[in-house]
Amino acid sequence: MTVTLYTTPTCPDCHALKRYLERRGVNYLEKNLEDPAVSDEAKQRYGVRIAPVTVIGEQVFWGTFAEQRPRLDAALP
Repeated sequence: MTVTLYTTPTCPDCHALKRYLERRGVNYLEKNLEDPAVSDEAKQRYGVRIAPVTVIGEQVFWGTFAEQRPRLDAALP
């Protein structure tokens, strides 16, 4: 399973999401939305540029960590 996070360095929800994944032992690839190319990629692929964006396979989640967590709990092993 491939997990990709689109984050920014100062985003509290991004930090919470990374801690959550690390506690669950989930490896992830992190992409910085402050990079214009990464921001454009997120907008083109997923229609959003807000942080955090979590991509698990074909599933895409965005919004605050609290909004994402129930869906992540269901999507992750």
